[in-house]
Amino acid sequence: MTSPLIIRSLTFDEVVVPARPGAVDSEERRKPLHMLPVGGKQGWTIQFDEMSKLILRLELSNGVVGLGEFYRDYNMTVVREVAENLIGTDLNDLALQALPIPLCREYDGFECAIWDAYAKALDIPLYALLGGKVRDAAKVGGWSSHRTVAESGDVAARFFEQGYDCIKLKCDLEDDVVAWAREIDAKAPGMKMILDPNQRWENAGEARRRLKGLDEVGNVLLVEDPIPKWMYAEYVELRRASSIPIIQHISLPYVYQGQRVHDAIACLTHGSVDGFNVNTGLARFRQLDGIFSAAGVYTWHGSEVDLGILEAM
Repeated sequence: MTSPLIIRSLTFDEVVVPARPGAVDSEERRKPLHMLPVGGKQGWTIQFDEMSKLILRLELSNGVVGLGEFYRDYNMTVVREVAENLIGTDLNDLALQALPIPLCREYDGFECAIWDAYAKALDIPLYALLGGKVRDAAKVGGWSSHRTVAESGDVAARFFEQGYDCIKLKCDLEDDVVAWAREIDAKAPGMKMILDPNQRWENAGEARRRLKGLDEVGNVLLVEDPIPKWMYAEYVELRRASSIPIIQHISLPYVYQGQRVHDAIACLTHGSVDGFNVNTGLARFRQLDGIFSAAGVYTWHGSEVDLGILEAM
């Protein structure tokens, strides 16, 4: 008897979804955010919404279709080769936590579709494969890239009016983040901020200078990746110097940067962070979340302003 869970086809749709004017940043503070090199271009030279996304429809022999979504800057050669290897595979023969796919940026897109198809075939919600529902809802925050001081408060206020109680802002050494904090406190009182320099505050001295002023305003929830990730001793110093929690972003799809699960263990060993923002798929997030739960630190799952499929996963 033929198994109903054999992968029969994989169909890919490439889409480009540009952001609405003004939704990402201020015109005067426009900076590309994609930090990885693309082709022959250096990192930080392409805005993320200029890059295409890839949607996967994975169909089983019983007609069930699982959906997947790939991160930007996927490698189509890798996508095709992995797809060819998966055709004819019975989902019953797979270990969902260790799929027969090499470590690559494209892994999570395939994992998403395979888990989705498997859950649909069993007629259960996907969270049941993770052990069951933990909560009925998940909080989400507002987001913005670089803003002028004048616009920062207005942007936060618009999110605040929609029911958001936190906004994440990208920043670097050229942004007056203390002025942002004051402006947001005035325009959206009670709203918290997450600041994400993506390591671009460069060193502990520059970070301390900003943290002191931010401590005085009092509306910063946390700061993520203020300085280069390898500066474990300096991270410890920043934690001691400020009451604001310091976070590192562990993004396993950033294979180019060498990010791995053991980076989280190194941070915990050095006592360099208060928690983590994580980008990865289902199995690896469960693995990392177990580490963080045992260590008594908090975490959340990053979204990368995507199309909704990965967020739903």
